[in-house]
Amino acid sequence: MTGLVACVGGIVFDRRGRLLVVRRANDPDAGAWSVPGGRVEAGEDLAAAVVREVAEETGLTVVAGPEAGRVLVPAHAPVYEVVDLVCTPTDPDAHPVAGDDATDAAFVDRATLGSLRCTPGLVATLDGWGLLPRC
Repeated sequence: MTGLVACVGGIVFDRRGRLLVVRRANDPDAGAWSVPGGRVEAGEDLAAAVVREVAEETGLTVVAGPEAGRVLVPAHAPVYEVVDLVCTPTDPDAHPVAGDDATDAAFVDRATLGSLRCTPGLVATLDGWGLLPRC
């Protein structure tokens, strides 16, 4: 498929098993909650991109881990190909602060995640990958 834009997402859990999410400031899906992420810049590998994106959107430092899966996000044109990586925070007790491209950031438990207006397919995708919050 041509016209794909390479993107990453960071799946990050705190010490309590809560999932890191951000409220998107920009389209697609401005105002919806999702995992932090964004476009891969020229010359970046996926690990570097996700570390940068998580830091920019939440102020947290993470270590990139294995690929959880891939999703295609249609936004009319272009289509975003998002590779989600499971990441480990360097300080599992740190608190996120919304930054670039996010209006809010938080660690949420399973019940809270279910009550948020999330990006289309986020909860079902994480559930299918076995990566919903543990609590």
